Amino acid sequence: MKKAIKSSMVLLAAAATISAYAGEHHSTHHTAHDRVHTQTGVEALSPELRELLSQEMKALQKGMMSLVPELASGNWSGIEKIAKKIEESYILKQKLTKEQAEELHSKLPTSFIELDSSFHKDAGMLVHVAKNRNAELANFYFFKMNNACVNCHSKFATHRFPALKTKKSSSGHKH
Repeated sequence: MKKAIKSSMVLLAAAATISAYAGEHHSTHHTAHDRVHTQTGVEALSPELRELLSQEMKALQKGMMSLVPELASGNWSGIEKIAKKIEESYILKQKLTKEQAEELHSKLPTSFIELDSSFHKDAGMLVHVAKNRNAELANFYFFKMNNACVNCHSKFATHRFPALKTKKSSSGHKH
């Protein structure tokens, strides 16, 4: 019983976070090229690549939002199906020409690619734990995926999500 309550509380917190996050996301978005921003190269992507990246972010957001009720109700087949779509949602890879792939890897920061890879790996783990009907681990991997979104946006899209900007203190200590 405690596990079920704990799982429900985690899901409610995640749903509230995602809902607030999605509201902020939609209220400030105006153009596809504003989707990702960093001084280390993402801005330098061609408009076509930025549009593909935007499409992928929209698909991922839709998938993450649709996982919440599935997790809350223990709909294991629904969780598995959605997580599998997220795991394999490499729109960028699926639609890229050879030249675009080279541009992507030469201009995207390594840390962006690592965060993206980790996110998709965690989606694969969510598929696995859904097959095993493990609510606690399903919530854990959903949390990891949501956390990856926040980390990526706080590093590469603070112009879109200004509340995620890290404040630098004079002592060098930050959280």
